[in-house]
Amino acid sequence: MENRSILGDALALAMLPSDSIPEIPRGMAKLSLFDWLVVGKAGSTEPVSRIISDFVLEEGGEPQASVFGMALKLPSRAAAMANGTISHALDYDDTHFAHVGHLSVGIMPAALAIGEAINASGADIVDAFLIGAEAACRIGMTLGRQHYEYGFHQTATAGAFGATIAAGRLMGLSSVEMQMAVGIVSTRASGLKSQFGTMGKPFNAGIAAANGVEAVKLASRGFISSEDGLSGPQGFISTHTQGSNDIDAWISPPPEHFVFEDNKYKLHACCHGTHAMIEALLQELRERSILPADVDSLTIVVNPRWLKVCDVKAPRTGLEIKFSYTWLASMVLFGIDTSNDAAYQDALCQNAHIIDFSSKVTVISDPEMSDMQTDIIIRMKDSTQRKLFFDLAARVPEAALAERLRKKASSLIGSEKAEHIWLTLSSVESLSARDIAALLNS
Repeated sequence: MENRSILGDALALAMLPSDSIPEIPRGMAKLSLFDWLVVGKAGSTEPVSRIISDFVLEEGGEPQASVFGMALKLPSRAAAMANGTISHALDYDDTHFAHVGHLSVGIMPAALAIGEAINASGADIVDAFLIGAEAACRIGMTLGRQHYEYGFHQTATAGAFGATIAAGRLMGLSSVEMQMAVGIVSTRASGLKSQFGTMGKPFNAGIAAANGVEAVKLASRGFISSEDGLSGPQGFISTHTQGSNDIDAWISPPPEHFVFEDNKYKLHACCHGTHAMIEALLQELRERSILPADVDSLTIVVNPRWLKVCDVKAPRTGLEIKFSYTWLASMVLFGIDTSNDAAYQDALCQNAHIIDFSSKVTVISDPEMSDMQTDIIIRMKDSTQRKLFFDLAARVPEAALAERLRKKASSLIGSEKAEHIWLTLSSVESLSARDIAALLNS
């Protein structure tokens, strides 16, 4: 496959008729909308959310789109930036492991900002997000793991292309205009992993959404860009990764297959790389109890790349706990709810029981493990041994996933608000984008 065809495939995906979209990925897109609204509302009072809200409010402009926690409307680009940042403030949003990034926080804000401005239908918002997310996934897969290892945050880089395609679809761009929009965003897309652990990480999601809106609005006005800023000579792909790209990324494109169906939702308020470990321990605890005092040692086996991300040995803050296998394993065994964001307090770093138990925990790597797998070996003081395994790649039935997302929502924003959003979105096809936007502040 030549790089040149990647742009063509992306444009074909952008123009896919809605009646060609299967119901399974569309159903997952609806779950993403629900989850995004919940984590955005929950994150709207975070310090980074207040800063970004003050910033966009100060700039002012035409009242086009709503922002979490703000009574006034703002220009769609500013609203997309704010909502992207706010909804990623808790880092409790969905993850696509093949794309190596978070989809909803970079793409949904762009889709809703444009959709609200033009009063698109709720059905069109869902489909635009799905198509944008699929494009981001496949562009992220084309960029490959090397792009991420170089230090780029694909939520912001590949995500900006997804935001552009979602927003452009809602704006009704022609194929040529969409091509120009992709070219425009190719010179804007950015975001670095060096921002992880700071306010810069959620801001990466905000700039992805804002870049998508900006590119689409310029293209709709006749702005001319590179004909192939994505995959042409010195385009985004060739300048942001090296070697052979994942040539399988565009095999079996929609409507034949949506890789978005592999999207995973965070059910614990911590790094997604730790979730397989947490699920393995919880599954074991449902079957038989484990008293921390009876454990002699606990060994966690993960893919090597996670050791660089979520193996903080002695966390100093509640945020660092979210990236600590040792503390998170201890939390599970001591009965502390890892799905409750309020549990991640700085004081937990000084918890004597967890500090003592941490000396029993060892984290090692195995390159044969996938990003979504974890092996656990628990050696008990009575010389017995328990071997656990969990793979996040296993599909959770939609009904079961929906139930867990509703439980997560209740813990984050309260059952009344959670159920209001859930019931409202149950008839999303009859809603307008402005009806959905009203949920940001209901």
